[in-house]
Order: sequence, then C-alpha cells, then structure tokens
Amino acid sequence: MKFDKLQQLLADRNLEAIIVLSPYNRRYLSLFTGSSGALVITKEENILITDFRYTSQAAEQATDFTVIKQAGGLLDSVKAVLQERNIRTAGFEGDLITFQQYQALGQNLELVDIAGEIEKIRMIKEPFEIEIIQQAADIADQAYEHIQTFIKAGKTELEVSNELEMFMRQLGASGSSFDTIVASGVRGALPHGVASGKVIEQGDMITLDYGAIYNGYISDITRTLAVGEPLPEMRKIYDIVLDAQVTALKTIKPGMTGCEADQIARDIIADAGYGEAFGHSLGHGIGLEVHEGPGLSVASDVQLVPDMCVTLEPGIYVENLGGVRIEDDVLVTESGLKRFTHASKDLIIL
Repeated sequence: MKFDKLQQLLADRNLEAIIVLSPYNRRYLSLFTGSSGALVITKEENILITDFRYTSQAAEQATDFTVIKQAGGLLDSVKAVLQERNIRTAGFEGDLITFQQYQALGQNLELVDIAGEIEKIRMIKEPFEIEIIQQAADIADQAYEHIQTFIKAGKTELEVSNELEMFMRQLGASGSSFDTIVASGVRGALPHGVASGKVIEQGDMITLDYGAIYNGYISDITRTLAVGEPLPEMRKIYDIVLDAQVTALKTIKPGMTGCEADQIARDIIADAGYGEAFGHSLGHGIGLEVHEGPGLSVASDVQLVPDMCVTLEPGIYVENLGGVRIEDDVLVTESGLKRFTHASKDLIIL
C-alpha cells in the first residue's frame, strides 16, 4: 500500500524520483534499521544507499529495495544514482535538508519540496505496526503496576524515573520513548516536568509520563497518583481531567477532525472553570516517533480515519499547586477508539 501511495505521489507531483533522508521515513519505507543511509524511489526502482557497515544488514531487511554501497559521501552517492538514471526532477524532504545539502543536490537537478508527504502516508498504520505499538503499550502498563510498589515519600523523582526505565528494559524495551517525566507536588504544574532531584513528600500528587520503545515503535502513557491524601482541590482537578479523558475516549470517532476531537475534552475542562489551565493539545499521533501526525489540537483540520494511532492526554496545571494529566494510546477504528493502554485510571493513593 505504501509503495502505491509513493507512486501516486510521483505522478501527482510530476516527479521522476523521491529522495528520502529522514531516518524515520527511511525505516518506515524500507524496514532498514541501520543508522545511516538514503532512499531513492523512482517509477521503476526502490534503491537503498548505505555504507559498508550495513550492506549485509540492508540486503536482509530491505527486501523491496536494491542495495547500493555508498561510495564517498552519502549525498555524493545519491547524486551518482540520480545521474546514472538521468533523473532531472526529484522530490526531497525540505524540512530536513540544510541549505548546503540543497545546493549540493540541486546541481543539474530540479528539486521539489515534498515535506510532510511521506509522514501523511505514515499516519495510517499497517497491521504489523499496530501489533508492535500494542506490545510497547503493554510494557508501559506493566511498568505502571510495578512503580506503585516503588514510590513512597522520601524517594526522589530521579529514582522513580530510573526505576521505571530499568523495569521497561527488563521487559524488552530498547529504551524510553522520551525523557521520562516525574513531576511531584507543585512541580506537577509543569506539563513537561522531567524528573529532578526533588524528594517526594507526603500528600504529593505525582504525574508520571513515560513510554517504551519496542522494535522501533513507541508507547506514551501518563498517569497521576498520590502519596498520602492529596489536597481537596487536587482531587477535584483529577476528577475533571478523568471525565474529560474518558468522555473523549467514548465520543471521538472517525470522520472527526483533530480540532473537533480536541474540543470534546477542552469544553469539559473549560466548563469546570479550568480552561486557561489546559494549555496544550488533546493529543498527537504515535508510531516510529513520539510526536507525529495526526494532531488533536485546536489548529488541526486532519480528519481521523481507521488505523491512525493517537494519544488522548488532557491536563490541568495550576501554578504553586500542582497538576494532573491522564493519557492513553488509542487506535482509531471503524466505529470509534480502541485503547492500547489499560493501566488503571482510578486515583491511586499510596
């Protein structure tokens, strides 16, 4: 399917070739996991250029591609491949190439910016991708169960973060999807409060935002729990965020735009009097990258269709008090949403 869409892109943009340098797009199209290489897609060929370290690996993984050993610099090899095939018009990822690279490639070649086009293809996941994302989500769910046995007053946020990441690796993760967020007490008001040396205290609410990389794909989950009885307002905020998240989960359907999906949760939080405290979008796509299309935001006109994978993560953040965010990874289906992540969303008090 993805190659049919690439051929349609070649035809629609009147291109003779597409040059792919993005490591995420390269992996998506070729299944090659090496750290260096470029793709050249034409109407007749799929070509993978890589250096001597990866030629055997590339031949094994990229079975739909002709593998060419890099000679000299990578861009020099790309140019040589294009020249040998008398290519005069090529699409390129304009959001990734430097001006110097553009000049080097553009000699005797018309370059057409196709930034974002391959990413649009990536938004709709294939069955094997959905299966891997589910495995990454399962690791995140198990990590949440485990970390509840570890967290207690006196531990630092960094200790909690390190324990989460170590446990996920023990379950088969190759790494963390991003810098793990552990934000306790007043630091919970920081939406991206990466784990610090702060000591967790009795009465703190703690936001845990983390994920596992599994076979190249990521999960991204957020849960908020408490150590000891939290302040009444924090309990109130938790209930509002949970209502917004669960309502969005039950209501969002294919055919909605990202803006319409975002509005479902945003209206609930605004009606409760915390509209200004929900400053980020409802969610984003996940896959090979932790943030990819489609976006669920006030500015998104992308229409949701089956087999898109997105997050739902409303939050409320009050300075000098704390914050709550609850996030699930979900699959868009023919009738609605299906959760990848199943960790409890009850307010757990340790």
